[in-house]
Parts: sequence; C-alpha cells; structure tokens
Amino acid sequence: MTTRLSAEAQSEIRRLAAQFPKPQSALLGALFVAQGEAGLLDPEIVAEVAGLLQLPANEVASVASFYHLYRFRPEGRHLIQVCTNVSCLLNGCQTALQHLERRLGIKAGETTPDGRFTLKTAECLAACEIAPMMMVGPDRHGPLQVERIDEILEAYA
Repeated sequence: MTTRLSAEAQSEIRRLAAQFPKPQSALLGALFVAQGEAGLLDPEIVAEVAGLLQLPANEVASVASFYHLYRFRPEGRHLIQVCTNVSCLLNGCQTALQHLERRLGIKAGETTPDGRFTLKTAECLAACEIAPMMMVGPDRHGPLQVERIDEILEAYA
C-alpha cells in the first residue's frame, strides 16, 4: 500500500492507538491527525488510517462521515457554517442561509468557483445566545441580519 501520511503522522496515530485497549477509541484523534496533514479525508487517506488502526476501511469512513468536522472534499479558504439548531431556526437561520446562497452563488455544501468560501450548515454551534448565528472559520457572528451578513463577508473577501 502506498502511504501518503508522513512518518510523523503515522507515528502519532500509532501513539494514539497505544493509549486505548481498542483501536476504535483512537479513531477520532487519528482522523484529525490524518486530515491535518492531508487536508481532507479522501478514500486513500481513510484506507491508510484504517490500516494503521487495523480496522475495516468502511468502518473508518462510516465514523468519519458522521461528524461535520471531517472533510471529504477540498474546501474554500473560509469555511462558513450556519447553525440550524432549534434556537437559530426559530430566530431566522433559513433567511440567513438563503441570503448567503444568493450572495455567494452556491448552495450549502458547495464552494465558490474562486475557492474563497465553502458554505455548510451545522446542527449546533453552541451559541444560542446570539441566534441566528454562523461561524467563518473560528469566528462567531450573530445575531445575523441580512445587512450584517454582507459586512461580514466583505471582511473576509
């Protein structure tokens, strides 16, 4: 098998696995190590993590696909996540999301043609006090109004 992960990343994944009685317990951390190095979790990287942990590749892919923090496709320079949990939903997150889709010319789950922005929804971003809210990278923004969204996007342009 061809390896794409560096010796350091492989060593870190093995170190994580050694901390637990079952390799599944190290899987989330191992996926973060692999994604941090490779930039995303394509099928080759998933297979490599599976091999290092001696787990079936479909099990590794299944676990990774459950969490929104793992990436399977390249993302834009700025990841925009719009919270869709109940507080944000009741306070108008759909209006914010629709405005972002129109303004960026993409749908949730897509990346702008220039590679600047990727737009996603997130089940909960843990900021009900500023609902509706979104994150751009690690930065939290809310409560969102259409005019404010335009200002936020300009700051990242």
